[in-house]
Amino acid sequence: MSDHRTRWPLWAGIALVVVVVGVGSGLAGAAVGSSGSGSSPPAATTAAAGGCAVTPVADRVLPSVVTIAVQGPNGSGTGSGEIIRSGGYILTNNHVIAPAASGGSIEVKFSDGSTSKASLTGRDPQTDLAVLKVQSAGDLKPIALGSSGSVRVGQPVIALGAPLGLSGTVTSGIVSALDRTVQVPGENDNSALLVSAVQTDAAINPGNSGGALVNCESQLVGVPTAGASVPSSSGESSGGNIGLGFAIPVNLAKTISDELISSGRVTHAYFGVQTVPVSAAAAQQSGTPEGLYVGGVTAGGPAAGAGLRAGDVITKVDGEDATSNVQLQELTLTKKPGDKVPLTYRRGGSTHTADVTLGTQP
Repeated sequence: MSDHRTRWPLWAGIALVVVVVGVGSGLAGAAVGSSGSGSSPPAATTAAAGGCAVTPVADRVLPSVVTIAVQGPNGSGTGSGEIIRSGGYILTNNHVIAPAASGGSIEVKFSDGSTSKASLTGRDPQTDLAVLKVQSAGDLKPIALGSSGSVRVGQPVIALGAPLGLSGTVTSGIVSALDRTVQVPGENDNSALLVSAVQTDAAINPGNSGGALVNCESQLVGVPTAGASVPSSSGESSGGNIGLGFAIPVNLAKTISDELISSGRVTHAYFGVQTVPVSAAAAQQSGTPEGLYVGGVTAGGPAAGAGLRAGDVITKVDGEDATSNVQLQELTLTKKPGDKVPLTYRRGGSTHTADVTLGTQP
């Protein structure tokens, strides 16, 4: 398990329903509504992304991409999604629909301009994914699915969605890195974790969340979810695209969406242990080994069953040096209950090993 956690400020949010588009260098602009009526979506560029012709890909994929408008007690806004399966099932990000998750309305706009009310099939805040179902499925075109194993650094990709509420927007770029582990803002002051995320320089802005990142074969390879931004002098994030976007890999998105469609919820694994990272400086000062200090163990939980106790210091997780709580969180999302994870830990000056059999997260 590699450690690729980003330190960039990250946004992961829906776009405001109405945005102001600047003209030239002036600040004055036209108000653009997210719903629009009678006008064609922004045209796809005819340029090639590293040898990949964008226009034919956009023509094939745009009918599968939707704009999602939500209103609820926790706010309103727009995001993106894609038709993932026949029967009207649509995949998007959890943070896109979160404002209406506890009551409100969700409306889906299709590429032909028609709209339909949607209901929430299920959502998973931990992976930031959700599935909707439209009331009138009609003749919808599910997006073709690619494979995460076929994605390579440097290959051209195309992002489709509704940044800032602008439906049918198409941008292109390349896969700039793979296997990123990225913490993004979640709901209720919690965070979600993007595991093995695809990094791209294709322009991804607020509102692209939940949309489609596809390859030259018009296959979904990722779900755009977050973008990095440069903090201003005041320390606040600029929130705009700087060529560092992150997408949930398609294999994980398919696994989560299949489970949400079949049962309405997702089952995750857990360790049953609370840990605090011990840095090199803290270890030197306290005489404690570097790693993850075990502050508590859930009685009867997986870690307790493997013999771990409060006061232990985990030094290796699944063969890698233990440096962050994110390592444990990542494994709970990539492994299943019943899988075994080897841990190495220190207790009273002695080194011990244990195989923790992961349990089902309560």
